[in-house]
Amino acid sequence: MAISSSTRQKPFWRADWFTSVLVVAVVTVLHLATDLVGALERRFYDVASTIVSPQPAGQLAVIAIDEQSIARLGHWPWSRDIHARLIDQLAAAKAHTIVHTVYFSEPQLDRGLSFIRRMKEVLATTADAASPPSVAQEQLARLIAEAEAALDTDGQLAASIKSAGNVIIPSHFTPGQKPIEGLETAAAGVGHLSWQPDADGIVRQEALLVNHNGKAMPSLALLAAVRSLNATPADIRLREGDSVQIGKLRIPTAGDARMLPRFYKGRSGNPAFALDSFEDVLSGKIPAAKYADKTVVIGLTAAGLVTPFAAPGNPALSPAEAVAHITSSILGGHFIVRPAWGDWATLGALLLVCAYVIAVLPRLSTGAAALLTVLFLTGLLGVEFGLLAGAALWLKMVFPAAVLVLAHLALTSQRLLSRPVREPESEQASAQTSRMMGLALQGQGQLDLAFDRFRRVPMDDAVMGDLYGLALDFERQRQFNKADAVYEHMAAYDGSYKDLKAKVARSQHLPSTASLGRYQVEKEIGKGAMGVVYLGKDPKIGRVVAIKTMALGQEFDGAALVDARERFFREAETAGRLQHQNIVTIFDAGEEHDLAYIAMEFIKGADLVSCCKDGQLLPVPTVLSIVARVAQALAYAHRHNVVHRDIKPANIMYESGSDTVKVTDFGIARITDSSKTRTGLVLGTPSFMSPEQLAGNKVDGRSDLYSLGVTLFQLLAGVLPFRGDSMAELMDKIVKQDAPDIRILRKDLPEGLAKLVAVLLRKRPEARYQDGDQLARDLRAVLSGGNPIDLEPQPETP
Repeated sequence: MAISSSTRQKPFWRADWFTSVLVVAVVTVLHLATDLVGALERRFYDVASTIVSPQPAGQLAVIAIDEQSIARLGHWPWSRDIHARLIDQLAAAKAHTIVHTVYFSEPQLDRGLSFIRRMKEVLATTADAASPPSVAQEQLARLIAEAEAALDTDGQLAASIKSAGNVIIPSHFTPGQKPIEGLETAAAGVGHLSWQPDADGIVRQEALLVNHNGKAMPSLALLAAVRSLNATPADIRLREGDSVQIGKLRIPTAGDARMLPRFYKGRSGNPAFALDSFEDVLSGKIPAAKYADKTVVIGLTAAGLVTPFAAPGNPALSPAEAVAHITSSILGGHFIVRPAWGDWATLGALLLVCAYVIAVLPRLSTGAAALLTVLFLTGLLGVEFGLLAGAALWLKMVFPAAVLVLAHLALTSQRLLSRPVREPESEQASAQTSRMMGLALQGQGQLDLAFDRFRRVPMDDAVMGDLYGLALDFERQRQFNKADAVYEHMAAYDGSYKDLKAKVARSQHLPSTASLGRYQVEKEIGKGAMGVVYLGKDPKIGRVVAIKTMALGQEFDGAALVDARERFFREAETAGRLQHQNIVTIFDAGEEHDLAYIAMEFIKGADLVSCCKDGQLLPVPTVLSIVARVAQALAYAHRHNVVHRDIKPANIMYESGSDTVKVTDFGIARITDSSKTRTGLVLGTPSFMSPEQLAGNKVDGRSDLYSLGVTLFQLLAGVLPFRGDSMAELMDKIVKQDAPDIRILRKDLPEGLAKLVAVLLRKRPEARYQDGDQLARDLRAVLSGGNPIDLEPQPETP
C-alpha cells in the first residue's frame, strides 16, 4: 500500500517531540544563564511563606528612635548619656535582655573633657605628698571628678552597659564600625548586624554565624535568642551544612549557616511588633515596668536616619524591627526549612515534566492537553504552596512549572501555525489584515501609515479604540492637525464615543503648527533632565526662548500627579524669582495637554561638558573667571533660600564671544526628585553629589559649593576627583576618601588654587566654604596672582 503525500512523515525537526525537547533545553539554559526563573521562584516563596503568618513571640518588644524622639531630644546623634539613661531604666525594671542596634563606632568626646583631665593632672602634680590636702583642694578634686564623669558620656554608656550586664551591641565587618573602646568589654555580647539581600533586593536569609578574622561571630538576633533562652554563646553549636544548635533548639540552615526566618505580617495596618517611642519610655510616659522579663530591641526607625529594607510580607523594615522578627522566628521555631532531599524532589518533578511534554503531550488533542497541563501545573505549584504555607518546607517547583507551561505553549503554537493557511476569502479577512498592519505600524511610530491602514477597515468599537489611541499618539507628538483628522474620521461613525465631542471642539481651536501655551515651537534642540527641550518663540513680542518640558501624566498618576503638578509650578515660581546676571531667566511656566513646560532665556553658547576633556580644557584664567561667576550666582540663590542640587558642567552655559556665563536648571532637580523611584537617579550621576546628598540628608548651599568644587576639579584636570568601576564603589569613595591633590594631575597649578579646590571637596559641610561670595573672592585672588584670604577652616575630623 502506497503512502500518499498527505500522510508522509514530517522531518524530525518539525515533529512535536522535537519541539518539546528543544523547549526543555532552551528553558534549562535560560534558567542556568539568567535569574528569570529564580526571580519567579522567590516571588512565589514570598507569597506562600507569608499567607499564613504565626503570632510573633510575646516576650519581645521594640523601642524606636523615631521622628517624635528626634524632635523632642534633639538632632541625631544624641549624647551617649541619653542611651545610658534608658539602659539604666530598663535594667532597673528587670528587662531580661537589651539589644541595642545603634553602632557606637566613634568616640563622642566633649571638648571640655580634655581640659578637665589636664586640670586633674596639674592638681595631682602640685599636691604635697608630705602634708594632707586642704579642704579647698579636696573640694576642687571632687568637683573635677564630678565634671569628668559628667562630660565623659562614652564612659557613662559603658558603665550603664556593664552595670546592666545583659546588653548586647552590634559590630560590623567594615573599618570604622567596631564598637568604641570599652563598650565591647562592657557588653554581654557583640553580634553582627548585616544582611545580604537576594538579586531582587529583598532580604530572605539570616547568616547566623559568619567568619570574622578567623572567629565565628554570631548575628545580633542569634545572640538575643541565646540570652532569651538563658544560654550563653558557648552553647552555640554549628553542625556543618545542617543546622545551628542552641542547647536542644535546632535551627536548620544551609551550608553557610544561613537560615530562612519567618517575617511576620502586620495586622490591620499595624506592624507585627508595636513600636514604642524612645522618648516616651525615657520620660516615663510608657512605664519601664512594661519590659520586665522581656527582650527589648532598641534602634533607629526615623526617616532619613536609617535605610529600611524589604523582606517577605514587609516592604520596609528597620534593622531593629528585622532583629525582632528574626529573634522571634528563632525562639518560636518559625523558620522555613529546605530539606536535604529538596533538590532531588525538584529534579524528580523536572524529569516527570520532561517525560510528559516529550512522550505524552504530543499524543493528546488540544483540549485534552490543555486540561491535563492545567492539572499538572496546579499540582506542582500546589505542592510547593501547601508545604510552604502549612509545613514551612520549601520545595522549588517553579522551574519545572515554567518548563511545563512554555513547552505546552510552544507545542500548541506549532500546531496552529502548521495548519494550512487559507487565502482570504472575504473582505472581513482583508480588513483584519489591514487592522493588524495598522497596529504594527503604530507601534513602530509610523503614525501616518497606520492611519492610512485604519481607514481601510470597516468601523466598529474595536477600530474606534485603535483610532483613539492613534490620535493620542499624534497629540503627544504635537501634531494636532493630524489628531484632528483622526477625530473627524471617528466622529463620522460615532460622535458620542468617549470624549470625542470635546476633542473635536478643542482641536478646532488649536493651531496647525506645534505650540505650547502662547509659544510657537520651532524645533527640538535637545533633551534635558525633564524631557525634550525645544526652541520656541513668543509671537507677541518676538522673543526667542528655550522651552523645557516634562510629561507629568506619563511619570505620575492619581494623587501623585496632583502633587507633582503643584511641586512643578511651586519650584518654577521659586526659580523664576531669581534675577541675576549669571542665572538663566525664567519667563513663564504652564501646562498643556498633560505636558508641563518652562519657558526660559535662550542661550546661544554651549554647556561646559566638552571643556572637561583632556586636550579641550579652557585656559586656567578662563576657568577661574567662569567658576567665580557661578559661585556668585549660587550665593545669590542661597540668600533667597534656593538650593540648586545639580551643579555640574552640563548645567553651566558659556558663550566665549561675549564672555557670558549662565547657570541653568534651578529648581529642576527638586521638581524631578519625586520621580526617582520610577526613573532612577534623575539628579544626574553621583560624581557631582556631596557626601550628605548621597546619604539622603538635608542639604543646603554648601552642598552646591561641593558640586562646584567637583566641576572646578574636572575643568582644570580633565578628570573627576573620584572614579569607580561601579556605582557602589564610586559612592563609597565620595563618602569616605579624601580628594586627590589636583597638582598630581596639573603640576603647573599654583598651590593656593590647589588648596582652594581641596577645601571645596571636604566631606563635612562645616569644613568647606560657607558661601559663594567668599569663594568668588578667593578665586579672583588666585586669578590676580595673590593668595586667598582663608584656606584653613575647621579640620575634617572632630
